[in-house]
Order: sequence, then C-alpha cells, then structure tokens
Amino acid sequence: MRGRSGGAGSGLTWSVLREVKCAELEQAADGWGRVGNRADAARDRIEGQLLPGLRDTQRGEAPDAAVRGLRRLGTNFQYIYTECGLLRTALNSLAHEIKAQQRVLQGALDDAAALNFTVHADGSVTYPAAGEGLVDGKPPAGGTASGVPNPGMVPPSGLVAPNPNAGKAQDIADRVAQAVRAAADADWRYTRILRSLKAHEGLGVPVATWTDAAADAAAVRDAARGYLRDAIPHDASPAERKAWWAGLTDEQREEYLAVYPDRIGNLDGIPALVRDAANRDNLQLLMGKLEGRDDDDSATKLAALREIDRQLRAGPKAGEPPMYLLGIGDQGNGRAIVSYGNPDAARNVAAYVPGLNTSLDMGFAEGDLKRARDLSIAANQYGAPAAAITWLGYDAPQSPDGLRSLAVAVDGRAEQGGRAFHDFMGGVKAANVHDDPHMTAIGHSYGSRTVGSAAQHPGGIPGVDEIVFVGSPGVGVDSADELGVGRDHVFVGAAANDVVTKLPSKAESVLGVAGVGFGGPAAAYAFGDLVDRRDDDVWFGRDPASEAFGARRIEVGDGPPLVGKGKIDVDAHSQYFDPELDIASVENMALITAGQADRVKREEPR
Repeated sequence: MRGRSGGAGSGLTWSVLREVKCAELEQAADGWGRVGNRADAARDRIEGQLLPGLRDTQRGEAPDAAVRGLRRLGTNFQYIYTECGLLRTALNSLAHEIKAQQRVLQGALDDAAALNFTVHADGSVTYPAAGEGLVDGKPPAGGTASGVPNPGMVPPSGLVAPNPNAGKAQDIADRVAQAVRAAADADWRYTRILRSLKAHEGLGVPVATWTDAAADAAAVRDAARGYLRDAIPHDASPAERKAWWAGLTDEQREEYLAVYPDRIGNLDGIPALVRDAANRDNLQLLMGKLEGRDDDDSATKLAALREIDRQLRAGPKAGEPPMYLLGIGDQGNGRAIVSYGNPDAARNVAAYVPGLNTSLDMGFAEGDLKRARDLSIAANQYGAPAAAITWLGYDAPQSPDGLRSLAVAVDGRAEQGGRAFHDFMGGVKAANVHDDPHMTAIGHSYGSRTVGSAAQHPGGIPGVDEIVFVGSPGVGVDSADELGVGRDHVFVGAAANDVVTKLPSKAESVLGVAGVGFGGPAAAYAFGDLVDRRDDDVWFGRDPASEAFGARRIEVGDGPPLVGKGKIDVDAHSQYFDPELDIASVENMALITAGQADRVKREEPR
C-alpha cells in the first residue's frame, strides 16, 4: 500500500484506499504461485524419477554422494514451495481484506453523493441545512461530522441534532473512518509478515530455516485470520469434504496446501495423494517447530518424525508398496497415519489400530509402521491390490508397565479414539475410487477396544466388511453380533501365552485387579484363570476368543511362555504382526484383508 505501515497512527486516507489496485496484489500472488509450482514440480522430479533411478541402478561412493546432493536439493525446492505459498496467500489475503474495505468505503461515498454531502480529505462529511426549526420554522443550519473509527467505544451524548442530515452524515463519516482504520490495520499486519518471509543466504536449508518456516506459517495464519480458514468444512461429512475439495480451483487448493497443510492433511474425505502432499510439508514444519524445544516429549516426537521422514524420502524397496502419509501431528501423545499402498486406488484396504503404550516415538516409527508394511506385502500376494494402514489417531493409555495400565484404564480414550477412527474410515470409503471397496479394521491390544467402540456407532464402521481382533483384553461388547458386520465377519487371534487376552474381568474380581496392580503379569495371569473359570470374561467385556462371544477364532502362534528362563516374558502379546515369529497370524490377517476369509486357518474358541 505505497510503502505505508498502517495502524492507529497510519497516514492512510480514504482517497488512497479507494485507489489501491488489488488486482496488482493478486497478480503478484499469482507470480509467486507459479514460482512455487515450478519448485514443487522440480521436487517431484527429483524424488519420483532421479532418486529412484540412482538408488536402483547405481552403487558406490559417487552415486551415494549424488543421492545425498539430490535429497538436499529436493529439500531446498520443498522449502521454496512452502515459502512461495505463504507469500502467495499473504498477498491474496491482503487483497481480500482491502477489497472488503473498499466496498465499505464506496458504499459510504455513494450514499454521500446521493445526498449531496461533501466528503473531505480527512474523512469528515459536510451536510447542508435541512428540516424545520422549532422556533422560526427555518431549516436548521448544515454542519460537518467527523468519523469515529470505533463508534461503539464513544458514549452517546444523549442529544439529537434537529437537522435530519446530521445523523446521516455521521453514519457516512463513521463508515469512512472504519474502512480506513481496518485497511490500515491489514496493511500493518501484512507489512510485518511480508518483510519476514525471506530465506537465509546460501544454498542450504538447515533445520533453523524450517523452524523459521514454521513460525512464518503461523504468522501468515494469524494475519490472514478468516481468509481461507473459515471455509474448511470441519463439521461436514467425508463425502461433503471430498466434494468441497473437488469444487475448488487449482489456485485455491494450492493456497490451502501452503497455509493449512496440517488441516488439509488430516481432513477425512480428502484424496490420499493430497493428504500425503500436505502432510509431507507439515512434517517439515513440525520438525522445525520441535527443534526449538528442549523437553523430553518434544525430543521423543522429533526422533520419530525424523525416522518417518527418512522412510518417506528413502522410498520403497523392490517389491514393497509406497508409503502415503495420511496424518501427522504433535498433539497429545502424537499422531501419525501411514498407508502402505494407495488406499484410494486399492480394492482391499485394512486399517490397524495399535494399543497400549503406543505413542509417536521410535518404537512406533520403526515397529508399528513395519506391521502395516508387512501386512500389505502379504495381502498383495492374494490378488487385487491391497493397502494397509497404521492408524495412530488417538491417545492410547500410557504406563511404564503396560499390563498394569490395563488395570486402571477406563473406556474414555477408547470412546474418543473410536469416534476418530469411525470418521477416518468414513473418509477412506468416500475417497476410494471403487464403488464397494473391501475394508478391514484390525485392533491390537487396547486398539481392539477402540475398534470395538467405533463399531458401536450407528451403522457400524463406515465401509468396513471385516473386523479382526488380536491380543484383545475385550472390545466393549459381549457378542460379535453387536459389531455391525455380522459374527461370521469378526475374527479373533489370541495366542496361548498372551497374558493380555486373559486379564480378569474388572467386574468379577477385586482380587484379579489386585493381581494386576500389585502382583504383576504373572499374578494377573494366575488370577485370570482363578476368578473366571468359564474363560469368557476379560477386562473390557466378554473374551472375544470365547465360544460365548461368537467370533471366528483364527490360528496364531502360541508365543513364548509367560515364565521362562528365570524371568517374565510378555512377548507373546506383540508377535501377531511379525512374519518371522508368527507367520500363521500374518497370513490369516492377509487373507482376511484380501477378501479371502474363507481360506483362513481356524482354531477352536475357548
């Protein structure tokens, strides 16, 4: 705005505001958008063509150095894309706000012209004589009204001017003053933002630069306020969100991805390719944000984010499905949703919900993600393309001793997680290109209780045809018939030595709770058999592996004994997804995922 920085003391006048050419701001925004798009295309070429070609065909010190250089160049282009997007949105948002105030101003000027009032350079409004005097009948004299930028802050005088033009002039003057004040405020906010959007010197993009980029994104959001943000359909259904995104122009989509990658990347119903692109950018911003902190929680999450970033950049090995980042965040214990295979294009889609003690840490980034990758690889051996998802979209209970955590865990986190998982699966179904994709929900440990909660919503879990529980301490219902898919489509794996599947019912025995709370896993196991002689009740309801529950029990490995080699061993609870330690379990879940549940190997219920 001609180099002016607005605010209370701004030199902005209504005549200057009227002449601002917002089209020039929008043209500049388009220019930055084109630069950003070219940077994004260059990054795609590096990561989609050049890097895979080098990794797959070249070995040695020189190719390795070239790979490192290309990765650094790809990061540079990603940063350029991010900053150009912020510049574009800042300029468009400024134009949006200025045009709004120009409309207010023009309306006031038009009203003044219609009434033959004069609007002076300082915004005051002169009006002519009008009305009828109470004494001599002569029209009261005209006068001049000065605008008040915030009329609500000025107490009324209690006097009514006899000239009817006085009130009209005051209203016009107030509107002029308010438009100028609001435009000056916008000018001031965006001047600060635009001056801050600049890169460090040199060709590198160090961590500090991404920390600055995270601050830049937050500043643009704060300055832009309602621009773009208020239109995001957070309260809509997944199908409505998909339609909203499809109805945007390319330019609008690019702005949303630049300024709100976290919201778009975690919006159920948005296409997977879009969510992946948004979350990859948000991943960089999150790492930059956490880099500036020194607490243990931030350090733990940062290590996990770096590992996820490393895997995304490394790309799939031969025979492995590609990764798609469908969700990422640092709230609570952390959020991460990763798919192996495109869930929009796959005919078969499985989503795995991890349980107790799961959080955004290295164990999750290395272990829980591998579970989905191994399941996807196994399921793809059975025909139609399959995608497998690890879904950490809730705060699972945390405890230094996971088994003790179950003794005190309540249903609240499962209920909250169940709602989130229900919505996520609705988004998967809405975004999938097939009319009726085959979808499977898999819950492990406390995650089975979360899946059980999602299934109890009206209509069950959207799109889900099969439900699998492994290592379950109960799912919150007493019968497979209550899960919305029919008992023949509910499958349960319970290793013989998995103590979690035998935790005693909290409703049956205080003694059992004491065993878990004070005696450790061995006591819990012993008390489980002591107080529940029917073997059909566990911590969160009826044992899913029991005959009374009515599900189809699948064959899984026994796992190592609870007590062996002089120590307590609970590894039987964590081996269901490991093809090297429990191939029977992995193969059965793969068959169910692939829509070939009739081929699973069965085991007698308890």
